[in-house]
Amino acid sequence: MKAGKRSLLAVVAVLALSACGPTLSPFTESLYKKNQWSEAELKRIQFYLSNDIVMRRELTGAKSEIVSGEIKMIDGRQVEEVVIPRNTPGVLLFLPKEDRFAISFEEGGRERYLIFGPSPKMDERFVLMASEWNRRSGVVTYEGKKWRVENESAYAGLLVDLKKVNRVSVDSRRATGRRID
Repeated sequence: MKAGKRSLLAVVAVLALSACGPTLSPFTESLYKKNQWSEAELKRIQFYLSNDIVMRRELTGAKSEIVSGEIKMIDGRQVEEVVIPRNTPGVLLFLPKEDRFAISFEEGGRERYLIFGPSPKMDERFVLMASEWNRRSGVVTYEGKKWRVENESAYAGLLVDLKKVNRVSVDSRRATGRRID
């Protein structure tokens, strides 16, 4: 009998704790268009990453500069790697186009951002945009340099906590009064 009560108590505790955390939903083009957020309002929304993004670039010559990554040896070559894990919080820095977001997931300069935009293949979710995709990888710009990302990163999208997002979209104005002419 005690074991049954303990397991029931454990289930209730897990459900209670999960209810406290954010419920993350994909950020979609329809959500963006429906709410018509300004750039200033978008900068107040906390974004999260849905999947890991692993960026790599090969280091060549003595002029290689390591800024935020980690050095690895892959097939005898020196490679710098930057990993942005899923659920990492990010913020909007600017809008390069109306439906493109420059999102930063780390401190350390205005060049540390990735571009996200709606994808028709992914139900209009805002996903990682690359300058080119082939079967196995894509190319993104990060810190002003070209980085290679694996195909799995193509599924990395933006998530938001809809409860908090709905609080951001409050319209506010201040009445200035009226005078008789």
